[in-house]
Amino acid sequence: MKMAVLLSGSGRTLDNFHERITAGTMQGSIALVISNVKDALGLQKARNYGYPAFHAADNAVINQLIIDHGVELILLAGFLKLYTPPDHLKRNVLNIHPSLIPSFCGAGFYGMKVHRAVHQRGVKVSGCTVHFANEVYDEGPIVVQQCVQLVETDTPDDIAHKVFDVECEAYPAAINLVHEKGIDAFWR
Repeated sequence: MKMAVLLSGSGRTLDNFHERITAGTMQGSIALVISNVKDALGLQKARNYGYPAFHAADNAVINQLIIDHGVELILLAGFLKLYTPPDHLKRNVLNIHPSLIPSFCGAGFYGMKVHRAVHQRGVKVSGCTVHFANEVYDEGPIVVQQCVQLVETDTPDDIAHKVFDVECEAYPAAINLVHEKGIDAFWR
């Protein structure tokens, strides 16, 4: 599948995708990278990898780029803007969330806000969830979840590092599953 990566920041997830595609352990190809932030480091990384990279803050512009590049699967990789795909790709948007949905998710729960809430609540297990995105935050079908054990001495930063480490495994695994089973298999 031809994939678009939408990001807003440093592109750490893009780095992971690129390394795995290059190593042959992740299926698909990156057709383009789009950021809603003009000077996002992830855009520079994309250009360095040889991917077409664009700044686009408007949904209509983003969707035209996606259509023009023949994208079949859209990967949200720290894209901090509400995104609505073109109608024909409405079920083809994957997202990764830094908790085990349905815990610590929904509007306002992203990034370090999640890890601070996990820390404050004192949970013993956290992790990440790769899911299809729909019009409601974090409610689309779940593809993969991965857990991490937490200890009392973990800080929110420690939790963030542990969760990102499993995100690097879970997101490519989810993409491979989608390639293997097809998108419709997850929308029961």
